Amino acid sequence: MNRIFLHGRMTAEPETKMTESKDGKQTICKFSLAVNRAVKTKDGATADFFNCVAFGKRGEVIAEHFHKGSEILVMGNVRNDKYKDKDGKTRTWTSVIIEDFNFCGSKASAEGEEVPDLPFM
Repeated sequence: MNRIFLHGRMTAEPETKMTESKDGKQTICKFSLAVNRAVKTKDGATADFFNCVAFGKRGEVIAEHFHKGSEILVMGNVRNDKYKDKDGKTRTWTSVIIEDFNFCGSKASAEGEEVPDLPFM
């Protein structure tokens, strides 16, 4: 079983692009998620960083409602892709393919701004 649940904050604004698929155009949304570790070092909190990708409507909603610093809960699967870099070396890229997500708080909610109440995607 390949399933991962992550709760963290976006490290930058989500990046979106449109791509052609067999069903027409599709949105691809990419973002990085910082997830705090339970154990802290003497220097303070530590975090792991995950590359995340959401497709279609999920990607559109994430791009519209989440921003740098936004807190999000995601569920998906881990994918390893291989590619050749400009020097011809084979590299591996690991990412989380988002299947579901949920709002779980954000800077906006902490600052008193209205946060939309959307159903679990």
